[in-house]
Amino acid sequence: MSRLLVFGPGYTASRLMAAARGRAWAVDAVTRAILADPDQVAAMVARATHILSSVPPEGDDDPVLARHGPLLAGCGAWLGYLSSTGVYGDAGGAWVDETADIGTGRRSARARADAAWLALGARVFRLPGIYGPGRSALDRVAAGSAHQVDVPGQIFSRVHVDDIVTGVMAGFAGPPGAYNLADDEPAPQNDVVRHAARLLGLPDPPFVALDALSPMARGFYAENRRVANGKARRALGWTPAFPDYRAGLRALSASTSPISASPPPAIAVGVQR
Repeated sequence: MSRLLVFGPGYTASRLMAAARGRAWAVDAVTRAILADPDQVAAMVARATHILSSVPPEGDDDPVLARHGPLLAGCGAWLGYLSSTGVYGDAGGAWVDETADIGTGRRSARARADAAWLALGARVFRLPGIYGPGRSALDRVAAGSAHQVDVPGQIFSRVHVDDIVTGVMAGFAGPPGAYNLADDEPAPQNDVVRHAARLLGLPDPPFVALDALSPMARGFYAENRRVANGKARRALGWTPAFPDYRAGLRALSASTSPISASPPPAIAVGVQR
């Protein structure tokens, strides 16, 4: 039987676990308490055929590799890691693919973790902004917390969480390496929240000044890039079911109530993808 072991069962990884169970896979998860127990982790790794980490760096280190790197290096299982397209840094709005340099932006610890997982022979999935049930512009607009920011020319890439799941599962049969999992249409965030407001029949969210945002939010606006997904299409045979934000938000608005939805709590190490 195929057995998936997930380090850090957060928002995205939990949906992958559910999809694997739907294929009759056995599924295990390493939570924060288990991560610190080398014997328990070793036993779980020994049973796994596929291992995925969604745990982000803590400080300068990847906590999974810092504790269990040698074990994972010699386990013989399929390895995967949920990384971030933030490793590419600022591209001035240009397209970036997996041949672009990493480690030049604010996500230096993430870039080091990305490179370390690649060195182990993992499939590293670089993800842009993630949205899905309970975690989308629909929810923010409905809650009154959405806003627009006047930064002309600013472009973001994004991906529906269920397209990440299908991308990772396609990667089970794909070669090791880095893969961008992003939709086909990078777009300004203002376009996304306005479209969400139209779907909900609500007014456009108000504008706020860039310097009124939190330091973390200003950091997002300090980098500008379009993320290309051609390698995942070619090498994995992956095609996003939601090729742009309009398709993704339309499906969410038809299937869920964003007003009552709320993101699930992080239940493992850090804030998992």
